[in-house]
Amino acid sequence: MPREKTARRDTGSHDVIYTADRWFHLSTLRHRALEIMDALNPIGAEQLIHGSICRGDVSEKSDIDIYLPSVIPSFSVEFALTEAGYQIIHRELVHATPFHAIKAHIFLPDNAVVTFPLTNPAPIELEFYQFGGCLDRIGLENEHRVPGVDKRLLLIEPTEKGHIESPVIGNELVVAKKVGVSLKIVEERVKILMRRDEVGRTGVYLKRQLSPEETFEAVLKHVTDRDPVVRRRVQKG
Repeated sequence: MPREKTARRDTGSHDVIYTADRWFHLSTLRHRALEIMDALNPIGAEQLIHGSICRGDVSEKSDIDIYLPSVIPSFSVEFALTEAGYQIIHRELVHATPFHAIKAHIFLPDNAVVTFPLTNPAPIELEFYQFGGCLDRIGLENEHRVPGVDKRLLLIEPTEKGHIESPVIGNELVVAKKVGVSLKIVEERVKILMRRDEVGRTGVYLKRQLSPEETFEAVLKHVTDRDPVVRRRVQKG
């Protein structure tokens, strides 16, 4: 299936009305997300859910994206998930750019992903999740929905019957205020997603899939010993 292109300036705002099936799908995804959060509760770490599941504009391709914003031992996350009966499909260590935090991604069945940093993220990195729409557990339990920007660079604003979508390009400052992030993160995301349209990818400095016997910390040390760029990021914290 071809990738959806970003919306341009001439794309007007319009209402989207959800069908009963779409509301049911949203409810199902949120229920699954809460179950995964329940499994992670013993860790005692903050948990956030982000993306379309927070905005409401879910589709059959929607993921369940859970983010733990603190640096925590990877074994505690994996142990909590497996103890709760979750099968870990695969694991990836990802370093988006030399300036971003190095992250662990744990992939579960049904398009669910648990992500947490292996190095301390900068404040602007945390805004990335707010940019796309972000909720904590209480917000999810109370069936809140929040505004956020999708990968087409459309601002999604929830309504009682669905949502209103409008273009980000040309409205960056307004979008920043509505979503509650800095103008800098809006401009950065516009640049990255526009580049995706032009070259077909956004670019990742490092992506390393782990074998079953490897740990994130061991792989990070191995990479750090051999890559000066990663080493500088690790030394930074």
